Amino acid sequence: MLEILNEIDAFVWGPPLLVLLVGTGILLTFRLKLLQVFKLPQALGLIFSAKNDGSGDVNSFKALCTALAATVGTGNIVGVATAIKAGGPGALFWMWMAAFFGMATKYSECLLAVKYRTVDANGNISGGPMYYIENGLGKKYKPLAVMFAIFGVLCAYFGIGTFAQVNSIVEITQISAGIPVVYTGIALTVVVAAVTIGGLKSIATVAAKVVPAMALLYFLTTVGIMIVFADQVPAAIATVLNSAFTPTAAQGGFLGATVMLAMRSGVARGVFSNESGLGSAPIVAAAAKTKWAAEQGLISMTGTFIDTIIICTLTGLSLVVSGVWCGPLNGAAMTESAFTMAFPAFGSLLLLVGLVLFAFTTILGWNYYGERCVEYLMGVKAILPYRIIFICLIACGPFLKLEEIWVLADIVNGLMAIPNLIALIALSGVVVAETKAYQKHLAEQKNK
Repeated sequence: MLEILNEIDAFVWGPPLLVLLVGTGILLTFRLKLLQVFKLPQALGLIFSAKNDGSGDVNSFKALCTALAATVGTGNIVGVATAIKAGGPGALFWMWMAAFFGMATKYSECLLAVKYRTVDANGNISGGPMYYIENGLGKKYKPLAVMFAIFGVLCAYFGIGTFAQVNSIVEITQISAGIPVVYTGIALTVVVAAVTIGGLKSIATVAAKVVPAMALLYFLTTVGIMIVFADQVPAAIATVLNSAFTPTAAQGGFLGATVMLAMRSGVARGVFSNESGLGSAPIVAAAAKTKWAAEQGLISMTGTFIDTIIICTLTGLSLVVSGVWCGPLNGAAMTESAFTMAFPAFGSLLLLVGLVLFAFTTILGWNYYGERCVEYLMGVKAILPYRIIFICLIACGPFLKLEEIWVLADIVNGLMAIPNLIALIALSGVVVAETKAYQKHLAEQKNK
């Protein structure tokens, strides 16, 4: 069974999907005239200055924090290490490429989510790919929308949202702090239940406090590693750029990675980390209080910038400057080695705190994504049963070690992207029109 699933996984995350993901990003980049470059300062400014005067459930900052809560997860720590181990330091360069074009994708999907959002029977905002597929492309495309929602629920239940994060938390707390799995599992279940039962407003309030704090802590720690190994930084950047286009050979068991492997590892992990094109972030972007769809698109776009260009880069450079990427370690153990080399006394503890917070917030974000997909499929009556099942899965997570689950998670994660990318390409004209209307509005406001 595992072999079959691995083959399906390799096919799903193979060249066709990666080409579709990056190709959609390139198309949108050209159609939007490099918006992710020229409008990035404006986007970063809007995070704190957006007026939040439209209809919605949460303000723009909380919507961004909830999306970041879901994307800034173990992928930023473990995923980057895995990519560099598989494809060499050049994988980091291809992560940057995926993120650069991914910013245009993230902008477009979050803009469409606000434009085509609706209100559910409880008076809460519902939006995301399932709505812009059905309302933007037309009723005959509803099977695509249903397909996305089913994959979204599966991903929340069995993928990124539960088991992957729970296992990361119980493993790292057991290794680093010696806390028994049972105790961590109980504590995690109680905290997740307490936050998620309150719905989006409760999740967003926690995310708005935890996400900036954890991002700042991780930023300062990794910058500290750069300072400790300051003499290695120029050489590390040169290694990243060189090995992106030339096969890498290194001592310590790394026999050499081809350029194609570096490219595939970097793009796949980059997408996995920032989720641009997967269609998850638009679900929460739709709930933002804004009058202009393009405004929320710009704010959401910064999520990919923060996740990959800043956090993943700092993780990747920490692994290269410390030299641990050449050694026998992989995943979290490799990142931990880099942290303890720089800070022998407390490096392990800093990583423990970072990983636990990253994983915990991802659980919260994906809980909401799954909830909106369930509501689309079965209506508001299904929300409470969904939340109860989700909490039960969190409780079971520490004790499930089935390898098949991980591979299945990876597959449904990739399958989410396909209906979303089809919609993004088909609705790219709407994205361009909305962008022009918003920029014209800003120009008029400026001239008043």
